[in-house]
Amino acid sequence: MLAELKKATEQKMGKTIEAFKGDLARVRTGRAHTGLLDHVTVDYYGTPTPLAQVAKVILLDARTIGVSPFEKKMIQAVEKAIRESDLGLNPATAGDTIRVPMPSLTEERRKELIKVVRHEAENSRVAVRNLRRDAIHHLKEALKKKEVFENDERRSQDEVQKLTDRSIAEIDKLLQQKEAELLAV
Repeated sequence: MLAELKKATEQKMGKTIEAFKGDLARVRTGRAHTGLLDHVTVDYYGTPTPLAQVAKVILLDARTIGVSPFEKKMIQAVEKAIRESDLGLNPATAGDTIRVPMPSLTEERRKELIKVVRHEAENSRVAVRNLRRDAIHHLKEALKKKEVFENDERRSQDEVQKLTDRSIAEIDKLLQQKEAELLAV
């Protein structure tokens, strides 16, 4: 039972870190990366479809993303979807390819993005701490019901705390990397 609880807590903390990585990927830096367009959906014959399913997304250079729709008729729909997304991008069509240049960030905008990233990191830390609290609560309940011995419960609490510390350290490391990326001109 203790091993199952520890494993479940570890998996949930891992999912929290993965969700944080996804949140960081959505924060736009001055550099182009294809993951930026992952959540853009295109009206594909009346059905909202992820951009990756209707077009090939590649990097043309460090500041430009290239989008090549699989069907020529979809060029206008893809361009419209990118323009109307909340990313503030201005795509331009060049033949069969849509070029999406990344505007450079101002110093003020960089500082705003760092605040957003720090807020996301804090939310992730809180989620990890909540998972720790829940795991320790389950351990104490098991001790009350006499399902585990006190020594085992203490040892498991220490292991859950170590998991928590590792997860928070990973979140902090990812935060520092993203801040450095945002500050790089």
